[in-house]
Amino acid sequence: MLGEGILKGLAETARNFVGSFVSKERLTTVEYPEERLPLPEASRNFPFLVYDGGDWEKGLRCVACQICEKECPPKCIYIEKSKDKKPDFVGKPQIYPTRFDIDISVCMSCQICVEVCPFEAIKMDNEYELSTDDRFGGLLLDRKELAKPNEYYHQIHPTEAAEVDARLAGEKAKSDAKTKADAAAKAKAAADAAAKAVAAPTKALEGGAGSLTSAATKPATEAPGKTDPQKATADPSAAPVAQSATGSAQDDNSKKKPGDGVEPGDSTSTPSTSPKGGN
Repeated sequence: MLGEGILKGLAETARNFVGSFVSKERLTTVEYPEERLPLPEASRNFPFLVYDGGDWEKGLRCVACQICEKECPPKCIYIEKSKDKKPDFVGKPQIYPTRFDIDISVCMSCQICVEVCPFEAIKMDNEYELSTDDRFGGLLLDRKELAKPNEYYHQIHPTEAAEVDARLAGEKAKSDAKTKADAAAKAKAAADAAAKAVAAPTKALEGGAGSLTSAATKPATEAPGKTDPQKATADPSAAPVAQSATGSAQDDNSKKKPGDGVEPGDSTSTPSTSPKGGN
């Protein structure tokens, strides 16, 4: 039927109009700004910086890694990192941003900065009442205006904030366990080194005393060519060998003739033949 959709739409409008006088569920408008509709948890508008604790400068999670600045499509984030380090909320020295500005007149609310942040430091806010008469300075938010506590994050995104806190708590527990294990290993290594250092002089002293004792108890070395009569008497097998060696030497001497083994012209070994002088 021609115009059937128009008639259905008019009927729905008339039903809501009449029903708004008798039923609040039919009232489709609110008296803004006195009344505001609750925003869904997944709603997002512009980014903000999360900090832990009561001091926003000390508890700021951002470490000025500048990943969000590089990945931002409209390039509306401006970061300058510090030259020094200061302890964060848990006491760990960190580089911090000396400048962190977001130009919300350029921001397109794409949430890429949130997705690439490895420190859970930047999240999406649902605040939308940001109109101002200053189109330049009023829409350029600095780090103090962007910083909001973790409790605020839990208020606007409770499910997401609980997951983030659980993940950060697990990572912190692992880091603490690793730190304790490293400290225990270093302490054990230092104790072992100290024990070895104490034991080394004691072993050296014991080794010196043992060498002196062995030198004192060791019998003196016998002079070459001298035979202990007791050993010779105690060893009867050595006597025949000695006697045979002596007998063979005597036989060799008896077989030698005068002049054997003397070279000609050797006056030193030739016996004297000069005749005796007579009266």
